Order: sequence, then structure tokens, then C-alpha cells
Amino acid sequence: MENFYSADSVNDIEALVDKALKLKTDPFVDQSHKGKTAVLLFFNPSLRTRISTQKAAQNLGMHAITMNANQGWKWEMEDGAVMKFDTSEHIKDAARVISKYADVVGIRAFPGLENRDKDYRDEVMHAFMKYAEVPLVNLESSILHPCQSLADLITIRETQSKKKNKVVLSWAPHPKALPQAVSNSFLDWITKTENELVITHPKGYELNERFTKGCTIEYDQAKAFEGADYIYTKNWSSYEDYGKILNTDESWMISQDKMNLTNNGKFMHCLPVRRNVVVTDEVIDSENSLVFQQAENRVYAAQAAIHSLLSKSI
Repeated sequence: MENFYSADSVNDIEALVDKALKLKTDPFVDQSHKGKTAVLLFFNPSLRTRISTQKAAQNLGMHAITMNANQGWKWEMEDGAVMKFDTSEHIKDAARVISKYADVVGIRAFPGLENRDKDYRDEVMHAFMKYAEVPLVNLESSILHPCQSLADLITIRETQSKKKNKVVLSWAPHPKALPQAVSNSFLDWITKTENELVITHPKGYELNERFTKGCTIEYDQAKAFEGADYIYTKNWSSYEDYGKILNTDESWMISQDKMNLTNNGKFMHCLPVRRNVVVTDEVIDSENSLVFQQAENRVYAAQAAIHSLLSKSI
């Protein structure tokens, strides 16, 4: 594995899940990278990603340097740009400089949700992978969030009672326009497992076919929930009418009545979540809620990814 950018970056996803679970039993078992440095650049705010990745590096005996990259000068992303305006440093220079300080670099950079083509080019991530001399960990890009998705697979593995489960990815309402990264990424990873997947959302919220190809899409949420083992809930803005909120239909909120349609299904969400908008308190605080287990597993997902990159394994 040269970079941890998407599910396609990983040669053996099940082996990476196994590694994460082993690290969870003893986070300090392997100190072969002790003294190395992880530089974590955040162009956007974070709670779980920032803390979990820093802790993951520390568990490996590494130093973690965290920088709010959006609080410094603006970086130029375009090759061949004439930098006469408000950008002060080109990303190709920054990537090379950071490579002199770091053994691995993590980057978080959200989409603008205005220009779909630009966002889906994932310019920040691809520029760093092009110019950096050390491996990259995608800490959530314009279109993908592999650290979250790996944590999700770890959580399903820990809690499943059978190898093939019915997993439902359900849209839920939200007052703000949100990216598609978590939903895209969950599909990117879960479709490479043996699980059955159903996607449910109102019409108009279809995701990029790159991620939904071959998946079952059911516009009737109640029908989709029938017999489900896992309900993964996330809001996303429109892909076709890019970045727009087409509706905030409260009837799509996850309630206990809907969870009662499932096969004693587990509730999953990446957090943060708007309680009683996306999901009721009754559901998220129930014994079947896995949200805090998912959050904990973010540490071991990041630790497994960093270790694999530095060891040039998986």
C-alpha cells in the first residue's frame, strides 16, 4: 500500500481489518516505527479524526504534529499558475517541504459543494500524492473518508453474528448541505465485502454511479429496513443537482418504529449527528447503537493504516 486514499488502495481489506482488531487488543504491541513523525494537516475542522489519528500515531511510538492548514496563507493548487493574486505557496512546494519533516502525512480537505467536477477531482489529495515523497493518509477528502469506512468495517466485524448481513445505507434529513464523502466511502468499502447492501433515499438524492453501480436502490425506506441487520445513516446533499438540499422531509428521520422493522438491527452513524433531526434519542442511545464503538475504532483504523503504510504491507 503506497497511500491510504480509498478502498482500492488496499490489497487485502480483510487483512487490514484483522490488523486493526489485533492492535485494539494491544495498541502498543508494535513499536517498530517509534520516533517517526506524522504530520496531520486540517483544512477543515475535526473532532474524531484529529484526536483518533494523533492517538493512533502515538500508540505506534510516533510524534504527531497537527496543523490547521486553513489558518495560514492560501495554497495554490493549479499547475502552471501565475501566482500574482492571493495564493502564497504552491502545493507542490508545500508537499515537498512537509516530506522533509514527516514520515507520513495525513490530510483533511472538504469539498466546496459548488463545482462538482472540481470537487470530484479531489485536487488536494491528488496533488499531495503526486508531489509528496512520503505516504498519504486520507483523513476525509472532497469525496472519500476511508478512515471512517475502515472503522465501520471493524465495527461490523466485531458485532456480526453471521458472515453475510443485510446492510442498509439510509439518507436522513439535515438542515445543512453536507458532502457525499462518508456515504461514497462506505459504499466503496462495504461493496468489497460479502454483505448484501441496500441504499434508500428520496428521489433526487442518487449518489455517483461510480459508487452505487450494482447496488440495490429502494426509495421506500420502510421496505428497505425490513430484515436489515445494520442501518447506516447519513445525510448527503444532491449529486445530480450538486450540493443542493432538495428536501428536509422529517419522515426520513430514524425512529424506533423504523428500527422495529429490522432484524434487531444495529444503528450506525459516523458522528457528529443532529439528534432528533437525523435520529431520535431513543435510537442513538439504545443498546443497538454502535456509534461510540465506531468512534473508538477510528483509532485502530488509523493505526492499522499508518502502520501498513510505513511497513509497506497490505
